[in-house]
Amino acid sequence: MKKPPYNPLIAVVIGVISVSTAAVLVKLADSASASIIANYRLLIAVVLMTPYVLLKNRDEFKHINRNDWGLSILSGVFLAFHFIFWFESLNYTSVASSVVLVTLQPIFAFLGTFLLFKERASSAAIISMIIALSGSFVISWGDFRLDGMALFGDLLALIGAIMITIYFLVGQHVRKRLSLMTYTFIVYGASSITLIIYNLILNHPFTGYPLNDWLIFLALAIIPTFLGHTLFNWAIKWLSTSVISMSILFEPVGASILAYFILGEQITPTQWLGGTIVLMGLCLFIISTSRKRKITLTEHQKQ
Repeated sequence: MKKPPYNPLIAVVIGVISVSTAAVLVKLADSASASIIANYRLLIAVVLMTPYVLLKNRDEFKHINRNDWGLSILSGVFLAFHFIFWFESLNYTSVASSVVLVTLQPIFAFLGTFLLFKERASSAAIISMIIALSGSFVISWGDFRLDGMALFGDLLALIGAIMITIYFLVGQHVRKRLSLMTYTFIVYGASSITLIIYNLILNHPFTGYPLNDWLIFLALAIIPTFLGHTLFNWAIKWLSTSVISMSILFEPVGASILAYFILGEQITPTQWLGGTIVLMGLCLFIISTSRKRKITLTEHQKQ
C-alpha cells in the first residue's frame, strides 16, 4: 500500500475536533428550526461537492443499478431524519447528554445486525452493551430530575442514534460497489430533497435568517462534514475501523468542552457519571467486537 502523505492519526485528531463542533454550532443557530439547519448543512455540502463529482465521477452514475439507487436514496432519507431528531434534541437537552446518547450508534448497529443477520455476540460484547446502556439510563434519570423536557431531548437523541444506525445498515452494501464521493453525493442529495419536502410540509421558511445563521450553515457543511467525516473516510485506508471508532468516542468529550466555553453549559454529576459509563461501555464493546472479527478472519484464512 502506498505510504500516506502524512501521519493518518493527524487526520483523525483533526476529524475528532471537527465533528465535536457540530452540536455547538447547531445550538448557536437559534433562529432556525432543526430541520432547516439540517437542510442547509446537507444542501450546501451537495453544492460544494457537485463540481468535483461531475468532473471526476460522472461516468460512474451510468453504471449504478436500480437497486443501488433505491438503497442509496433510502439511506439518505434515514440520514435526514437522523439530523432532524438529533438537532431537535439539542433544543431540549444539553450538548453533553445529546452527543453521548447519539454516540450509542455502534450498540444499535450491532443489535440491528443481530436481528437482521443473526450475528452472534460474545459475552464480552453483551456485558459492554449493558454497561453502555446503563450509562444512558443514568444520564436520562439525572436529566429527568432536573427537567422533564430534558428527558424528551434525550429520547430524541436516542431516536437520532437509531436513525443513523439504519442509515449505515442500509448503505453499507451499496458503499462496497460505489466510490466514496459518488455514494456520499447521492445520499446527501436524497437527504436534502427529503428535508426540503419535510420543511415545505411544516411550512418552515427557507429565507429570512440573519447572517450569523447562514455562516453557521456554511460552517456545518464544511467543518464537521468535510473536515470531520471525510478525513475519517480518508484515514480508514491506513487505519483499522476500530481505531476510527475509538477516536470518535472523543466527540462527546470535545463537544462538552466546547459547550462549556462557548455556551456556558455546565455538566451535572449524573451527566459526568452516565457519560463516563457510556464511553467505557462503548470502548469495551469496540475492543471486544474488533477482537472477535480478527479471530473470525484468522479462522477463515486457516480454512
